[in-house]
Amino acid sequence: MSRGTILMLVGPDYEDLEVWYPKLRLEEAGYRVPCAGLGEPIYHGKHGYPCPTDGRVQDYQAKDLQGIIAPGGWAPDKLRRDATVKRLVQEVDRAGGLVGTICHGPWILISAGILRGRRLTSTVGIKDDVENAGATWVDEAAVIDRNLVSARVPKDLPAFGRALLSVLEASQA
Repeated sequence: MSRGTILMLVGPDYEDLEVWYPKLRLEEAGYRVPCAGLGEPIYHGKHGYPCPTDGRVQDYQAKDLQGIIAPGGWAPDKLRRDATVKRLVQEVDRAGGLVGTICHGPWILISAGILRGRRLTSTVGIKDDVENAGATWVDEAAVIDRNLVSARVPKDLPAFGRALLSVLEASQA
């Protein structure tokens, strides 16, 4: 029995571990975690791992989602240009749903305009982007700011997984 749906955003050259680790961890906890991109039936990660999609981002509505995850790699640079991706992230955030992100994933949240006044982390490579979007960047393995969960890089995935589940469990209490 599913505890809710968490949409995983995917695109070309996604960071393999940043998609698969949280997807499997959330599925193990009983969540449905479909992968959606901009239209391709399959995307390949930076390290070559294939990710078949369960649909296009435009096939999903925020009202049906308990959360959304923006993993890293180079995919966020493509995904953040799509109006539907930005709208969906804005709507999930506005509704208080989980917004998870790691590494370069915050690029999507920056383009969606949801980071002003928030506290989060990312890869140090986009620290300036995060701060220029009005957020406070911190150097921690995983950061929780209300419904926003962020992590730096793949080595932080265990902390990211715990933080995602913590926020989801708190939202169900």
